[in-house]
Amino acid sequence: MPQGQLTGTRIRERRVRQGMRQADLAAQVGISASYLNLIEHNKRRIGGKLLVAIAHELSVEPAQLTEGAEAALIATLREARAAHSGAGAEQERAEEFAGRFPGWAEVLARSQRRAASLERTVETLTDRLTHDPHLAAALHEVLSTVTAIRSTAAILADTREIEPEWRDRFQRNINEDAARLAESAQSLVTYLDRAGEADGGEAAAPQEELDAFLAQIGWHVPELEDGQADVEALIAGAETLKSAPARALARAWLERYADEAAQLPARDLMRWCEDNAPDPGRVAREFGVSVPVAMRRIASLAADGPAGRIGMVSCDASGTLIFRKPVDGFAVPRFGAACPLWPLFAALSQPMTPIRQVVQQAARDGGRFLCYALALPQGAPDFDALPVLEAHMLIIPLEGGSEAQAAPAREVGVGCRICPRISCDARREPSILADGF
Repeated sequence: MPQGQLTGTRIRERRVRQGMRQADLAAQVGISASYLNLIEHNKRRIGGKLLVAIAHELSVEPAQLTEGAEAALIATLREARAAHSGAGAEQERAEEFAGRFPGWAEVLARSQRRAASLERTVETLTDRLTHDPHLAAALHEVLSTVTAIRSTAAILADTREIEPEWRDRFQRNINEDAARLAESAQSLVTYLDRAGEADGGEAAAPQEELDAFLAQIGWHVPELEDGQADVEALIAGAETLKSAPARALARAWLERYADEAAQLPARDLMRWCEDNAPDPGRVAREFGVSVPVAMRRIASLAADGPAGRIGMVSCDASGTLIFRKPVDGFAVPRFGAACPLWPLFAALSQPMTPIRQVVQQAARDGGRFLCYALALPQGAPDFDALPVLEAHMLIIPLEGGSEAQAAPAREVGVGCRICPRISCDARREPSILADGF
């Protein structure tokens, strides 16, 4: 049932919750009890002065009766239903459930978000163990040192007669290797502690520091929208930006944000998105900006705005992700290579060709996403240099009832290491998730 048709249900739930009789409410707003009964059963539309009067008697804002639960809560309920499609939950009654039982709906939504968060944690840790070069080097150092100690100890244990000079040398080697092992182990533990705090504390690499900073501000900087904020002051006040390289990355990002905010103000874009889908091609034509600028501006809008939750990823010509803004239901790896089936990489192989595709990520919550991808050369063309490409992909969750929701979706993964799809021509390595989550 569409959200606007649930106003009567919300009126009834509010009235019953307050212990008010139907006849009493009807008398207070000047209508008959039978007419109010039709309204409460969603058989008569309501608006204008009557809605305001009923809201006043129920001590609520009119918007709470017409809009009901927030869109994010309803979207999470739909994600929970998609993740348990065999349970028989009625998708069309998600809004009614949220309107009638907001407390239980929030409990279910929090459980769904918690499960999704744990999934992402497992994926991140697995990805880190698989691809992080620093971690691989540290583990290699620990294993090499343990092997050296074991070999030396075996010689001492198995050889009955050893000259004092050689025995002293072996013992000295064991002592030195043991000290090196302790140092390597301490370094590894320290690194893992730092890595575990990368989302909200000290990060292990400049790009991670930048990602943590952007996640902390929600990829949206209201201070830069009016052109009055000082970029250096924003950087100085960011506790997550520990290193000079990370601050340099943040400075470049913020300066570009400010420049693009001047080209396409957020207030104008939000006003446009109230009546139009966030199509980056149409936005680019409407406001006279490039498609990458339109993508970044759409992705920078607040999640509670008219465009809703939108994610975005960008990569350089090598396919390395250089920007990540994840969205619920579509995981983005922090380390290693992403799924080669993403439209992002299809765009990279077809420069200047816009790609629009519906995708569904394997082993996730079953949600569908409309992706817009485009790869363009950076900078001005030069006859003496090859163009340097950069690709961008906007990730827009599809709500039930939309035209694109019914379109066939291409199944993609996160990365081969944690992708449960058994048959995939693009697979680089076996998955550790044979049965998925």
